[in-house]
Amino acid sequence: MKQDLEQLIMNASDLPTIPVVATKVLQLIENEETSTEELARVVESDPAVAARVLKISNSSFYGCQRQIHTLSHAITMLGYNTLKSLVVAASVKQVYKPYGLTEKMLWEHSSGAGLAARIIANANSLINEEEAFLGGLFHDIGKIIMNIMYNQQFQMVMQITYNEGISFEDAEQQVFSYAHADVGALVIKKWNFPEILMNTVRLHHTFDFNENEDPYLVKLTCVVGLADLFCKKIGIGLRHPDSALVLHESLPARLLKLDETRLDSMLATFEHVYALDKTFYS
Repeated sequence: MKQDLEQLIMNASDLPTIPVVATKVLQLIENEETSTEELARVVESDPAVAARVLKISNSSFYGCQRQIHTLSHAITMLGYNTLKSLVVAASVKQVYKPYGLTEKMLWEHSSGAGLAARIIANANSLINEEEAFLGGLFHDIGKIIMNIMYNQQFQMVMQITYNEGISFEDAEQQVFSYAHADVGALVIKKWNFPEILMNTVRLHHTFDFNENEDPYLVKLTCVVGLADLFCKKIGIGLRHPDSALVLHESLPARLLKLDETRLDSMLATFEHVYALDKTFYS
C-alpha cells in the first residue's frame, strides 16, 4: 500500500467512525466475565443500533422459533459472537448516510455480501461464520469512504462503469491512483479491527497471496470474494445482474475447490434467504 495513502487515511479527521456502542460491545465481548445484562445495557444505550439488532435477530436466517422481543433474549439465543457482528452491522449502516441512491446501492451490496459470506461459510465449514459476515460487510467499505472524501471523482467512476460497461475496478484505475480495496483495508486498520479482516478487505479482488500465506486468511478472503460475486451474479446493489458470470470458473471458487453443483446450491440458498430477509438489513 502506498505510504501517502496510509498517511492520508490515518490522519484524516473527517472520516466517519464506528459508533461508541459498537466499540464498547467489542471490548465487553473480549471479557469472559461480561454478562448478558451488561451487553444488553450497552446496546440499549443507542436506540437506533438496538432496534436494528432486534430487527435482524428476527430474520429467517437465524431460524428462531419464537419472535425475539428483548436484547437479552437475542443475546441468549444467538450468542456473543453473533451479537458482535449484528452490532457492527447495525452501527456501520450509519456510515452510509446521507442515504442517496449511491449509498443505498453500496449498502445493499455490502449487507448482501455479508449474508452471502455467512451462508458460504456455513455450508462448507471452512471458516467462522461471523468473521465471514464481517468480511462481506466490510469488503467495499473503501467505496463509501472514497465517495465521502472525493465525491465528484467517485461519481465519475460510477458513470464510467455504467456508460462504458466496464468493471468498477477498471473504471477506478482511470480516475484514482489507488484502489477501493486499499482504502477499505486502511479504514479497517484505523477502526482497530483485526489484521486478518484488514488483509481480507485488501485482497478480496486480487487474491494476491504470499507464497506461505496463512491458509485461514486465504479461505476467508476467498469466501468474501465469492460472496461479492454472488451479489454481482444476481444484481444486488447493482443496476443489472451479471447473468453471464460463471461462478465455478472464478479464482475464489477454484481456490476453495467448490464445484458447479455446490455453488449452484449455495447461490439458490442465498437468493431465497436474501429475498426473505432483505428488509431486515435495509
